[in-house]
Amino acid sequence: MKCIIIGLGTYGKVLAEDFSALGHEVIAADSDTSRVERVKDLCDAVFQIDACDELALQVLPLKRVDLVIVAIGRNLGASVRVVALLKKLGVKHIYARANDYLHRNILQAFDIEKILIPEEHAARLLAHQMELGLKTEVFRVGDGYCVFKFRIPEKFVGQSPNNLHLYDEFKLKIIAIKKTGKMQNCLGIAYNEAAVAEVVETDTPLEATDELVCYGKESNFRKLCRLL
Repeated sequence: MKCIIIGLGTYGKVLAEDFSALGHEVIAADSDTSRVERVKDLCDAVFQIDACDELALQVLPLKRVDLVIVAIGRNLGASVRVVALLKKLGVKHIYARANDYLHRNILQAFDIEKILIPEEHAARLLAHQMELGLKTEVFRVGDGYCVFKFRIPEKFVGQSPNNLHLYDEFKLKIIAIKKTGKMQNCLGIAYNEAAVAEVVETDTPLEATDELVCYGKESNFRKLCRLL
């Protein structure tokens, strides 16, 4: 996938880093020299431009990418103007970051493909973690179904995945196991790193540092958490 990221604050920078790490072609743009410098070695191309200027914006290959992400957050005026210009220039697939609900409501008027509110997502994730009582990450798929990643509870330690019977009892399918091992960085400092195990259906006992990745209904996962 080819994408353009406009706005290289913390949010835009992380997007550029992760998209590049995943093998996507990333073109980044910002008016701030220092921000452009931070990502120039990560991206396929970088531009120091004022994206609020229509002529400057047209320097970007807007029609030759799959997606344009407006990652500008705090400057509502700049965010709205850039989205408006992208629509005027005929860009079809636009994602834009909203700083709050007012910002989101304004962006909705442009009928763009997706509006991103990272603060809301982070807050909901924390609320889920507190409510579920496990160190859990949740990805919503739709219609009440989610993918859950959580640290092995004490009750599961020493048991094999086959003996948990999560699908039989809770309709939760184990799709991956992450096992933690010792790694070493370039400075020779040891740290723990989790890696996905090759085989899910196994009789190997689970360890306290393992993580399970399951798929199923959120209501069923809540039932499991209450029992734990």
